[in-house]
Amino acid sequence: MKAVFYQGSGGPEVIEVREVQPPAPKPGEVIVDVVAAGLNRADVQQRRGVYPPPPGASDIPGLEVSGRISALGEEVTGWQIGDEVCALLAGGGYAEQVAVPAGQLMTVPEGVDLVTAAALPEVTATIFSNLFMAAGVQAGESVLIHGGSGGIGTMAVQMVRAFGGLPMVTAGSQAKLDVVRPLGAQVLINYKEEDFVAKVKEATGGRGADVILDVVGAKYLQRNLDALATSGRLVVIGLQGGAKAELNLGQLMAKRAAVIGTTLRSRPVEEKSAIVRAVMTHVWPLVASGDITAQVGRTYPLDSAAEAHEYFDSGEHIGKILLTTAAA
Repeated sequence: MKAVFYQGSGGPEVIEVREVQPPAPKPGEVIVDVVAAGLNRADVQQRRGVYPPPPGASDIPGLEVSGRISALGEEVTGWQIGDEVCALLAGGGYAEQVAVPAGQLMTVPEGVDLVTAAALPEVTATIFSNLFMAAGVQAGESVLIHGGSGGIGTMAVQMVRAFGGLPMVTAGSQAKLDVVRPLGAQVLINYKEEDFVAKVKEATGGRGADVILDVVGAKYLQRNLDALATSGRLVVIGLQGGAKAELNLGQLMAKRAAVIGTTLRSRPVEEKSAIVRAVMTHVWPLVASGDITAQVGRTYPLDSAAEAHEYFDSGEHIGKILLTTAAA
C-alpha cells in the first residue's frame, strides 16, 4: 500500500510517499481501507520534529480517517466488513490502509459523504473532550476561541453555539473572520489589529470570558488570564507560541480560575473510546440535522501530501485540509 513518511524533520520537503506492507489487525482492531485522511497541526508538528508519535503508535502521520472496514481482528464485535466508518487515530492515517482500535471507530453521521467524514473525528473529539467534558461549558457562557478559522476553530464555534454558548473568536484577517461569522461567532477579533483582552471585556460588560480555548500557549498565557472571568477556565491544547511562561498565581487565585492543559493523541484507548462514544451521542445528531457541518477547505491526493502541507504552512487555509486515496 501507499503511505506517507517523513524523512527526518523539517518542512514539506521531508515528505515522501512509499510502498509498504499493509497492516494486520491485532485483537480488538479492525483494518480500514482509507478513503480520506484529515491534515491536522499535530501532523505538521510531528514533521517539524517537536511532536513525536506516542509509544507504540505508527510513524506514519495522520490522526483521523474515513473509509470502509476490510478486516476484523479477534474480539471485535458490533462491526462488519464493508461498514463505512470514520475513526480517531494515534497515527497511521496518511495511508491506503490503517489499523484502528474498534473503540475508536465512529459511524458516519447521516447525510455526510464518506470523504467529508474524515474531517470530523479529530476536531469533534478534541472540542467535546476539552470544552464540554473538561471545562464544562454551559449554556449562556462565553467562550473565546483562538484560531477561529481553522479546522478546530470552525468546529468549536459551531459546537459552542449549538450548545447555547456565546462564541468569540480571534483570527488574523477580515477574510477569515468573515468565514466564521455565519457559523455563529458573535464576537469577531482581528488579533493583528485589535487587543483581544479589551474586545472580550467590552463584549462581556467587563466580566471576561468564561472559557478560553487556546492553541498558542506561552505567548498568550498572561493575556488569556487577563481575559478570563471569575471562575473562568483556560484550556490549552496547543503550543504554537511556546511552552514556557510565568503564571501569576495570585491573579489565578483571585479569579478562582483554572488552567487546564490536555492532549488527545497520547490518551489510552479506553479514554479515547469513551470520548468517541460521547461525541456520537451528543454531537452526531447535530451533524445529521445540519446544525453542525464539517468545514473542508481543500482536498489533495495522498501523493500530493507535501503540497497540502505547503498550503497549511502558508497560514492561508480555512477549515480542514483532506488527503484522498484512489478509493475516494
